[in-house]
Amino acid sequence: MLLARRWRWIDKVSPMAVLYVVGLLVANLTPWLHDSQLLATNNLVGNICIPLAIPMMLIACSLSNWSTGKALKAFLSGLVAVLVVTIAGFFLFRGQGDPHQFAQVCAVAVGIYTGGIPNMGAIAQGVGMDQTTYLYVTSYDLIITGLYLVFVICFGKPLFRRLLGNGHQPKPATSASTADTPSPTPFQRHVVPALLALLIAVVSYLLSTLFTDSLSTPMLILILTTLAIAASFLPIVRHVNNDARHRDTQPTSFTLGLYFVYLFCFSIANACDMRQMNLVGSLNILWYILFIIFGSLVLQVIFAKLLHLDGDTTLVTSVALINSPPFVPLVAALLNNKEIIVLGITVGLLGYMMGNYLGLGIYFLLVPA
Repeated sequence: MLLARRWRWIDKVSPMAVLYVVGLLVANLTPWLHDSQLLATNNLVGNICIPLAIPMMLIACSLSNWSTGKALKAFLSGLVAVLVVTIAGFFLFRGQGDPHQFAQVCAVAVGIYTGGIPNMGAIAQGVGMDQTTYLYVTSYDLIITGLYLVFVICFGKPLFRRLLGNGHQPKPATSASTADTPSPTPFQRHVVPALLALLIAVVSYLLSTLFTDSLSTPMLILILTTLAIAASFLPIVRHVNNDARHRDTQPTSFTLGLYFVYLFCFSIANACDMRQMNLVGSLNILWYILFIIFGSLVLQVIFAKLLHLDGDTTLVTSVALINSPPFVPLVAALLNNKEIIVLGITVGLLGYMMGNYLGLGIYFLLVPA
């Protein structure tokens, strides 16, 4: 982050793109670092970053422009795009393998790309997918979603805003921010929001442990989001945010959240060791997943044009469904649009809730075909 301020090319390319490349190089060119303890530490860092980033970034948000109608349109357009492409791909690629196995793959794909990893495991068990096929799907999913993430980081912001317009319009500073009230102290500006976000993360994690493994991740995101949104309405938090807006700077909590997003991005890339993946199995599954991810993206852009959705909304919706809600703060940081976080997480949570129903329903619809 400091180098991005010093060297403009890093800021222009995006610190996330630089971190992703460095993480991939570390993962694939340094085999001596792939000790089990180091890998466990890397996973731990990745798992901690997002529960810290979400409340820190959401606390810095203003929800006055929140639109339920836009969120619903974005979710439905993304959902329909994934379903249409997934089902179409089933009929295109099933001839290259066992149709029954492909119905299982299709069901699991619907679960992943409308929900996330928790849906994937549940649906795979529900349709009786064998371990070998499951390994192919997870390996290819890591490869293609990694490529998709590189595409988003490197080209997403200019491409989507050029195609669909820029939905991010910074608000002008309001006269009520500092004219009649004293500026917050350094402790209030820097420490209070960070401590509040840390408290929210700890409480959310403890509450999420009360649920089963398949529900713990969705519930963690839901509780984090709810508590952070509630905290953003606290007088001290609103005072700090208004003061930052008046000075045309980002609140400290948002900058800290951004740091954790960057760390998460590095840990994700650092965990992608291509040598450990099964790349020569059932290649028709690889082409199928590639078709789903990028085909649904194209279809979603078409729907966004018809529904008059802006580029930021469309991009965060796609990432929330394809990569799951923990990646939403990464997109918000990429777009420099913190107001988009609530919409993206809402879309992702709706996908979590519907993923199992849709995946199993699609399986029973297609398996006789």
